Amino acid sequence: MGMKSSTWTSRVLALFLKDFKSELRTRYSLNALIMFAVVTLTAISFSIGMFSLSSKVKASLFWIVIFFSAMSGLAQVFIKEEESKTSNLLKLVASAETIFAGKLLYNLILLFFLEIIVVPLFIVMLGLSILNYWLFFSVLILGSLGLVCATTIIAAIVAKASVKGALFAVLSFPILLPLLITLIDGTYIASEGASFSQGLRDLQVLFSYAVVMFMASFLLFDFVWEE
Repeated sequence: MGMKSSTWTSRVLALFLKDFKSELRTRYSLNALIMFAVVTLTAISFSIGMFSLSSKVKASLFWIVIFFSAMSGLAQVFIKEEESKTSNLLKLVASAETIFAGKLLYNLILLFFLEIIVVPLFIVMLGLSILNYWLFFSVLILGSLGLVCATTIIAAIVAKASVKGALFAVLSFPILLPLLITLIDGTYIASEGASFSQGLRDLQVLFSYAVVMFMASFLLFDFVWEE
C-alpha cells in the first residue's frame, strides 16, 4: 500500500516537473499572468488617482484582478497539451487521476506565484490595509485552492473546444461567483481588523467549496479526459 502511494506521488511530481520545466522554457502562462496583473493594477491606480476608496471596494478590486489574471494563464495547462498533440501520449503513460493531480498542483503553484506579486503591488499602489494578516492569508490560501480546483477541470473541458480563451472565462465565472463573493467578504473583514473567529464563517465556506470542487473535479476528470 505504501509502495503504491509512493509511486503515485512520484508520478504526480514527475508530471508537475514536466509542466514546470516547459513553462520555464516558454514562460507563456507566467508572462500572461504577470503582464495582465501589472497592467490592470497600473490602469486602476491611474484611473483612481487621488480618490479614496472604501475597504470593501479595494477588496473587490483585489479579487477581480486575481480572477481575470488567473483566467489569462491557468487554462494553458491543458490547451498546450492539445496544441502540441501530446495529450494522447499523456493518456498512455499516466492515469487520469495522476494527470489531474499533477496539473492541479502546477496551477496552484502558478497562482501562488501570481499572488506573491499581486499582493504587495496592490498594497502599495492601491493602499489596501490588512489589519489581520492571519485571517487574510487563510482566506487567500483557501480561496486559491477553491479557484484552482474549479478551473483545472474547466480547463480540461475548454481545451477540446475551438474557442478556448473566451470560453474558459465564460464557463468559470458562474461557477466561481459564490467563491469570489466569499473571498471579497473575507478580505474585507481582514482589512478591517476583525478577529479570526469573526471570519470563521467565511473560512468554513471557502474550505467547503474547495473540498466539494476537488471531489467533483477528481471524479469527473476521467470522463472529460477520455472523451
